[in-house]
Amino acid sequence: MGRGKVQLRRIENNVSRQVTFSKRRSGLLKKAHEIAVLCDVDVALIVFSAKGKLHEYSTHNSMERILERYERCLLSEGDVIEEYPELKGSLNYDHIKLRSRIEALQKSQRNLMGEQVDSLTLREVHQLEQQIDSALRNIRARKNHLLLNSIEELRKKESLLIEQNSILEKEKAELDASQHKNGISSSTEAVAPICNAAAAFIPNLNICGGDSEEPATAPLDRTSSGDGLPWWILHTSPKG
Repeated sequence: MGRGKVQLRRIENNVSRQVTFSKRRSGLLKKAHEIAVLCDVDVALIVFSAKGKLHEYSTHNSMERILERYERCLLSEGDVIEEYPELKGSLNYDHIKLRSRIEALQKSQRNLMGEQVDSLTLREVHQLEQQIDSALRNIRARKNHLLLNSIEELRKKESLLIEQNSILEKEKAELDASQHKNGISSSTEAVAPICNAAAAFIPNLNICGGDSEEPATAPLDRTSSGDGLPWWILHTSPKG
């Protein structure tokens, strides 16, 4: 009984699709090796899985040489000559290769910016989505790193400012104590002359004058007598 024809369409089940990919990939690599050995030809095989993993095969590990030969073959067909007529007659392969790579990078950049995505296939859109997710993760990681560094720097500045503030408060307290001490000394020195001047203006209340050690130098008049008594006491006569 013959085997039925397999319908070529996308396998919806993820597990079945991964198993089929592994089996077909191994078979494809085996066939590429067989044709390279049996027919003595250069073979280069490149396969990207749905998750973006690379699988490749090339004869004598010369993938780069085969790709350069492939690009040179494309150039010889005249497609690039028609696109860049200024290079006709003096074809510069490296120049064309670099310009093609630049255009590919520019196209990838436009796709990452959300432009010109209508012509992309489902697989290319899926790969573009993975690239964007990876870029966002890298950007978030870089952002968190910068924020942590900024927070650490601010904490160091805060500690330094607190230390400086403590030193300034200590110096201010010492300055206030010194000014208070100097103010008390100045007040004492200012009050002493005032007290001495006030004492000089206080009158002598000794009306007798008999105990005075120094003799009176003022001339005698009616205000006093030889006995030291006031005149108004000496001239008062008793009544009766």
